[in-house]
Amino acid sequence: MADSIVFFNKDVLIIKPPKKSSVVLRLIVLVFSMVFGVYICSICFKQTKNKFVDIEVIERPCYNTLVDRSQIPYLHYPNPKTFDRSECAGNPVRLFAILSMQRSGSGWFETLLNSHINVSSNGEIFGSKIRRSNISSIIRTLDSVYNLDWFTSSSKNECSAAIGFKWMLNQGLMEHPHEIVDYFNDNGVSVIFLLRRNMLRRLVSVLANSYDKDAKVLNGVHVSHVHSHEEASTLSKYKPTINIASLTLDLREMEATAIKALKYFNGTRHMILYYEDLIKNPSKLIEVQDFLKLPHMKLTSQQVKIHKGPLSKHIKNWDDVNKTLYGTSYAKFLQADY
Repeated sequence: MADSIVFFNKDVLIIKPPKKSSVVLRLIVLVFSMVFGVYICSICFKQTKNKFVDIEVIERPCYNTLVDRSQIPYLHYPNPKTFDRSECAGNPVRLFAILSMQRSGSGWFETLLNSHINVSSNGEIFGSKIRRSNISSIIRTLDSVYNLDWFTSSSKNECSAAIGFKWMLNQGLMEHPHEIVDYFNDNGVSVIFLLRRNMLRRLVSVLANSYDKDAKVLNGVHVSHVHSHEEASTLSKYKPTINIASLTLDLREMEATAIKALKYFNGTRHMILYYEDLIKNPSKLIEVQDFLKLPHMKLTSQQVKIHKGPLSKHIKNWDDVNKTLYGTSYAKFLQADY
């Protein structure tokens, strides 16, 4: 078909293309666009499908907006490998460690804590030398405990509000103080120092406990703690003989160890408790619960104290001990009675 020529005037010439060719060209462009669009959509769909397959659903805990912001570093939401916290996943857990010395009342104190429905204190976990053989083993053990993957008879499982254990100063703690302080601070672990003011009473308890490891007075079995007054009376019959020559030095070393521990871990969030204060003033347990931000409960223990009354009843060479310490800074230990 010949092109149409239209003259508007003598200076303008407009040539109109044939209408049929224009329609065909538009149809071709439209079909091409549709095919190309379908191709692009199919590629996008495949990519999107693959992404959906690789998506990992991450559940975030529901944080309590009323919590004091200064406490956020000490709130944790563990994701244990060994069980599902289920409905308790949004409940924060506080981490703690009881730092103490043998025969300072830590076993009794821990039973008091574990009588709280929201507390799991897992005992002397670093009593095993393998777990404290190096800092890597220590960190690995700490991670397991604080992630709720450590099971003991005191474990409250998914709904615990405070998780911890007791750590004796001679169980690797003083060998790696800087690394452990960093771990405590990085992970928001609160420290409870439990010490004994009267180191002479502690020494008596240490010697008596050491004797029973071999003697096994109660039915041929060694026990460090008892749950009846009869058992306590039986164990207390043994009176250790104290080495007078090294007594003053021994007491000084005990105090120095406690002072060094306080210095090492002073940079952590901590509180200091004394066994004597807990014995005389049960309200101290309220301070502990406040420190761990726990609801107040009456804490109880079935353990019975072994060495009661004046020390003169529990030391075989009492007169020698009395003469050695009289007039020294340790003379105050002679009179303590609780």
